[in-house]
Amino acid sequence: MSKKEIILTGDRPTGPLHLGHYVGSLRSRVELQTRCDQYVMIADLQALTDHAKESKLVRDSVLQVALDYLAVGIDPAKTVIFIQSLVPALPELTMYYLNLVTWNRLKHNPTVKQEILQKGFGESVPAGFMTYPISQAADITAFKATLVPVGEDQRPMIEQTNEVVRAFNRTYNTDVLVEAQALIPKIARLPGIDGQAKMSKSLGNAIYLSDPPDQVSKKVKKMYTDPNHLRVEDPGKVEGNPVFSYLDAFGTDLDKIQELKAHYERGGLGDSVVKKYLLEVLLEFLEPIQKRRAAYETQLEGIMDILRKGTEKANETASKTLSAVRAAMGIDY
Repeated sequence: MSKKEIILTGDRPTGPLHLGHYVGSLRSRVELQTRCDQYVMIADLQALTDHAKESKLVRDSVLQVALDYLAVGIDPAKTVIFIQSLVPALPELTMYYLNLVTWNRLKHNPTVKQEILQKGFGESVPAGFMTYPISQAADITAFKATLVPVGEDQRPMIEQTNEVVRAFNRTYNTDVLVEAQALIPKIARLPGIDGQAKMSKSLGNAIYLSDPPDQVSKKVKKMYTDPNHLRVEDPGKVEGNPVFSYLDAFGTDLDKIQELKAHYERGGLGDSVVKKYLLEVLLEFLEPIQKRRAAYETQLEGIMDILRKGTEKANETASKTLSAVRAAMGIDY
């Protein structure tokens, strides 16, 4: 992978980040920032598409998300960290792109359909929520991103972005916009502690990067396992068992994990023993992150300065793309 690759990624600020975020994209961002030009966006505009009545939560969460970014090792000297709503080129690009996609296509975006069900909108889906795939397309294309680290469930969003790119370039006979590739991590999704397919804030089934040890312990103890593993001597199922999914994601002693899996499958290994080991693994993983986070919490004004400087750089890049887009459309008055 060359330095020419441009990464655009980000999170919606509706609270602190969790282990699913780390597995899904944070780990990739830390690894890629030394080899690529990386932009990490705090997507407060997108957060408002389903939290419009909780704007204070979104505002307060911006700083919490930034703390998590820095704590896991995203380096502002290598990565541009910025706030979405402070880059005016993004909503303007969104408006232009909305004219190149049909309402029917938006309704049938698989990711949007699934999220509508999860959030229980029913017939009261905010229009902003329905159009956020196009806002996301604006975010990606504004920085001419070639790679976007996402979970498997977000792949349709990248496909829709590329549809917009092709429609724009075809309509205005240009090559101003570039297509992006979804970068799916090896472990693309972490199940919730309740066994649900996805760890989610809205489902209340997440372990957060900022959770103190006692909270992590409580959550691990109540984790869903194999419901048919009723007695210690019973053979247990590893596949689809969240405890082993978490060990695969965060454990470093691969031989021990394999031994635990084999023992569990043949019987004679209790859930409490496996959970105890998982707790040790998670606390070891979280300790340095939480120490860094605590240190950054004493420098909040400095963190805001990082966000301001990152947003300035983001504005420079996005404004250039917007100018090129307006010129291609013939509206560069």
